[in-house]
Amino acid sequence: MIHLESTVLGSPDPQAAVRFYARLLSWEIRNDERDWCTLRNPGGGPGLSFQLEDDFVRPVWPEQPGRQQMMMHLDLRVEDLQKAAAHAKECGAQRADHQPQDDVVVFLDPDGHPFCLFEK
Repeated sequence: MIHLESTVLGSPDPQAAVRFYARLLSWEIRNDERDWCTLRNPGGGPGLSFQLEDDFVRPVWPEQPGRQQMMMHLDLRVEDLQKAAAHAKECGAQRADHQPQDDVVVFLDPDGHPFCLFEK
């Protein structure tokens, strides 16, 4: 059997990234090393990890020809979209200029990885 253990995001500073997402998600930091950091999912599901990429190139959103595109993004379900958006901003996320849907808010983490907030 195969089980998804974690989603891994590349980062020029995994320790900063893990602290951002720990605060955003209220998850516990499990590993906190210079080149590899992980968050434990308190619900027991897959975690989130961050790997050092020395040659990291910040992605652009939305995609643009010839520029670094995102390799993936996170979809985060929230109870209250306005409160969650305010919390994301307080944590250091930047609201993306491009918002493709009315019921989803796209943010960029400090490394530029997009993530979407949506209500259930």
